[in-house]
Amino acid sequence: MTKKKYLKVRGENTMMGLIIIFVLGTIFVNFIGQANIQSNNSELQRLKSKIDTQEKLNASMQMKINELACLDNALEVADTFGLEYNNKNIRVVSDIQE
Repeated sequence: MTKKKYLKVRGENTMMGLIIIFVLGTIFVNFIGQANIQSNNSELQRLKSKIDTQEKLNASMQMKINELACLDNALEVADTFGLEYNNKNIRVVSDIQE
Protein backbone atom coordinates (compact mmCIF):
# COMPACT_ATOMS: atom_id res chain seq x y z
CA MET A 1 0.00 0.00 0.00
CA THR A 2 1.18 3.37 -0.83
CA LYS A 3 0.43 6.44 1.17
CA LYS A 4 -1.27 9.28 -0.56
CA LYS A 5 0.60 12.52 -0.47
CA TYR A 6 -1.09 15.40 1.29
CA LEU A 7 -1.33 18.45 -0.91
CA LYS A 8 -1.42 21.81 0.76
CA VAL A 9 -4.07 24.01 -0.72
CA ARG A 10 -3.33 27.67 -1.15
CA GLY A 11 -4.72 29.67 1.81
CA GLU A 12 -5.13 26.60 4.03
CA ASN A 13 -3.18 28.17 6.90
CA THR A 14 -5.27 31.33 6.62
CA MET A 15 -8.49 29.31 6.76
CA MET A 16 -7.30 27.34 9.81
CA GLY A 17 -6.34 30.60 11.53
CA LEU A 18 -9.74 32.12 10.79
CA ILE A 19 -11.53 29.02 12.09
CA ILE A 20 -9.50 29.10 15.32
CA ILE A 21 -10.19 32.83 15.75
CA PHE A 22 -13.91 32.21 15.12
CA VAL A 23 -14.09 29.38 17.68
CA LEU A 24 -12.19 31.37 20.30
CA GLY A 25 -14.31 34.45 19.60
CA THR A 26 -17.50 32.43 19.99
CA ILE A 27 -16.31 31.05 23.33
CA PHE A 28 -15.32 34.54 24.49
CA VAL A 29 -18.67 36.08 23.48
CA ASN A 30 -20.52 33.23 25.20
CA PHE A 31 -18.50 33.76 28.39
CA ILE A 32 -19.20 37.51 28.38
CA GLY A 33 -22.91 36.87 27.74
CA GLN A 34 -23.15 34.44 30.65
CA ALA A 35 -21.40 36.92 32.95
CA ASN A 36 -23.85 39.62 31.86
CA ILE A 37 -26.83 37.34 32.52
CA GLN A 38 -25.48 36.50 35.99
CA SER A 39 -25.03 40.19 36.77
CA ASN A 40 -28.58 40.96 35.65
CA ASN A 41 -29.98 38.08 37.71
CA SER A 42 -28.24 39.30 40.86
CA GLU A 43 -29.53 42.83 40.24
CA LEU A 44 -33.04 41.42 39.74
CA GLN A 45 -32.86 39.54 43.04
CA ARG A 46 -31.64 42.68 44.82
CA LEU A 47 -34.53 44.72 43.41
CA LYS A 48 -37.08 42.02 44.32
CA SER A 49 -35.77 42.04 47.89
CA LYS A 50 -36.01 45.84 48.00
CA ILE A 51 -39.59 45.71 46.65
CA ASP A 52 -40.59 43.12 49.27
CA THR A 53 -39.14 45.29 52.04
CA GLN A 54 -40.99 48.35 50.74
CA GLU A 55 -44.28 46.41 50.46
CA LYS A 56 -43.95 45.29 54.09
CA LEU A 57 -43.26 48.88 55.14
CA ASN A 58 -46.29 50.10 53.16
CA ALA A 59 -48.53 47.47 54.79
CA SER A 60 -47.24 48.49 58.22
CA MET A 61 -47.92 52.15 57.49
CA GLN A 62 -51.42 51.34 56.22
CA MET A 63 -52.16 49.46 59.46
CA LYS A 64 -50.91 52.47 61.44
CA ILE A 65 -53.15 54.81 59.39
CA ASN A 66 -56.17 52.57 60.00
CA GLU A 67 -55.36 52.46 63.71
CA LEU A 68 -55.09 56.25 63.94
CA ALA A 69 -58.29 56.77 61.90
CA CYS A 70 -60.50 54.61 64.11
CA LEU A 71 -63.40 56.25 65.95
CA ASP A 72 -62.01 55.43 69.41
CA ASN A 73 -58.81 57.30 68.67
CA ALA A 74 -60.75 60.26 67.26
CA LEU A 75 -62.87 60.42 70.42
CA GLU A 76 -59.76 60.24 72.58
CA VAL A 77 -58.15 63.15 70.69
CA ALA A 78 -61.42 65.12 70.91
CA ASP A 79 -61.53 64.59 74.69
CA THR A 80 -57.91 65.72 74.96
CA PHE A 81 -58.75 69.04 73.30
CA GLY A 82 -62.07 69.45 75.14
CA LEU A 83 -64.24 68.75 72.10
CA GLU A 84 -67.42 66.69 72.02
CA TYR A 85 -68.72 64.11 69.59
CA ASN A 86 -71.48 65.42 67.29
CA ASN A 87 -72.69 62.99 64.65
CA LYS A 88 -74.36 65.77 62.61
CA ASN A 89 -70.99 67.34 61.83
CA ILE A 90 -69.48 64.16 60.40
CA ARG A 91 -69.21 64.03 56.61
CA VAL A 92 -68.05 61.01 54.61
CA VAL A 93 -65.51 61.83 51.94
CA SER A 94 -64.85 59.23 49.27
CA ASP A 95 -61.87 58.89 46.97
CA ILE A 96 -64.03 58.21 43.92
CA GLN A 97 -64.10 61.08 41.45
CA GLU A 98 -66.74 61.25 38.75
